[in-house]
This record gives sequence, structure tokens and C-alpha cells, in this order.
Amino acid sequence: MDILKEKYIIIEIIPTTCQKETGNLVQISALKLHGLQLLERFDYRLNPAKVPIPDLIHLTSYDQELFTYLESTEQLLETFSIWSSGLPLLILDNAYTKSYLKDLPNEKISICQFLNTEYQDNIIEILIKKYHLEPSPYIVDLLYESIIREN
Repeated sequence: MDILKEKYIIIEIIPTTCQKETGNLVQISALKLHGLQLLERFDYRLNPAKVPIPDLIHLTSYDQELFTYLESTEQLLETFSIWSSGLPLLILDNAYTKSYLKDLPNEKISICQFLNTEYQDNIIEILIKKYHLEPSPYIVDLLYESIIREN
């Protein structure tokens, strides 16, 4: 895949557990790109009343007015599936991302291969240091900035 010429999506998810069968998605943030040009954002969250973990509610309490809220993980995934139009997804290559996105027909590609790094649990801290980024709660934006700086 040539990320400088093709359309694709960078996605970040925040789940309640590592397995889709036992948890819910709290947030999906994604950026639709053509090359390095941002085309569109997707910022959706689960209704906070449906999130049983206070720490996750706190973690996702920033910029509340900029997100659209839905009532279930299924609604989040269905809405994202329509929005993503089958484009390739650049993902953080961890078990929970694979679990929650496994039923989407989109090709899933590790974003790390475009950043000349391996996935590690502290990948965001590594990218912040490597590309001299300002910390942000928008992980998807940090991934996008990393792609830009790498290219």
C-alpha cells in the first residue's frame, strides 16, 4: 500500500475489555485520508451511562461536544463500517483492536510498518519521543502526525 497516493483510514479504539465478546467500545476515533491529506474525521463514543468503568469515563471526558454518542458497541461499529466505505484501516496492532474490528470487511494493516517501528504497549510514548510530538488525548491525531513526519 502506498500511503502517499491511496485512500485509507487511521483508527484508534478505546474498549472496556480486551475481547469484544465480553466488553464494549467506549470510543472510536478515525481519520480518513488521501495520501497525507485529511478528508474527514470520525469521533464517536458510547453513551457514558453505558460505560461501567469510571476511569474510562474520565479518560474520555475531553471535548465532549465534539463527539457523537451512540447507545451500543454494535451501533458504533455499524456507523463506522458505513463511514469507512471498505477502505484499508491502519491500526495499532494489538489484541483488543483486532478483536473489536475482526468482523469489519476492511483490510487491517499495522500502522507500525509505516513508522519503521514494532508495536509495543508504550508505542504512543515512543512516537511522541521519536517525532517530538506534543502529548494529546487524541491518539489518532498523534498517529497521523507521526505518519506525516515519517514521510
